[in-house]
Amino acid sequence: MSEVETGTGVSEADHDADGDADTDADDEEVDPFDELPSWEDEYLETLARRLMYNYDLEKDFRVEGHGERFPLYGRMELTSQKHFLHPSLSFAHHVSHEHLFVRRVDRVGTADLERLVEVGHALADEWIEANEDHYCTEFTFGIVASAIDDDVRAMVAGLDERTLLKLGYYGHYEVNLVVVAPEARDIVANEAADVEQAFRTWDEIERTEPGLLQLISRRLQL
Repeated sequence: MSEVETGTGVSEADHDADGDADTDADDEEVDPFDELPSWEDEYLETLARRLMYNYDLEKDFRVEGHGERFPLYGRMELTSQKHFLHPSLSFAHHVSHEHLFVRRVDRVGTADLERLVEVGHALADEWIEANEDHYCTEFTFGIVASAIDDDVRAMVAGLDERTLLKLGYYGHYEVNLVVVAPEARDIVANEAADVEQAFRTWDEIERTEPGLLQLISRRLQL
């Protein structure tokens, strides 16, 4: 039995491998940055370059019906299924989605974040196609600010907005928050916000292989 996972994004390793394989067949290399939108905000530009291999990115995204605009929006979809002896004999088909919304503000308070959490729940009602194949959808809001107040830090760190759909039979969704003050190299995110590492533009992204416990956990989840 084998497990196959596919997604909309392309990893840097896959990109490098594909480039090596196509060198002889195609003399003209395609620069992945050519199709990447450009942001005047230096931090968003750097963040986008860290996200581009895993997310489909858009600029100036508007959330229709909710009056929200985000200079940077990212979408990722992962499909996982298990095979028995042959790919045609597949089962345990699951689809996971992630929506990432990022914008810069002069100052952020808990009321602003509570508003975004409400938007996340509203989008879950509107965007999720709840069925047996749906495993997880994440709505992550990233806020870039000049500083992080203590009340904001406490709220974000303690956030837990995981909601089961039909008692988990149709998977679940999560609303996540990331608040970053890049000039101060300060950041806070709730525990479920895995993308938080990308927001640490002052640090290198860790590229380690998953450990045994992580692999077991991933298989039990699927």
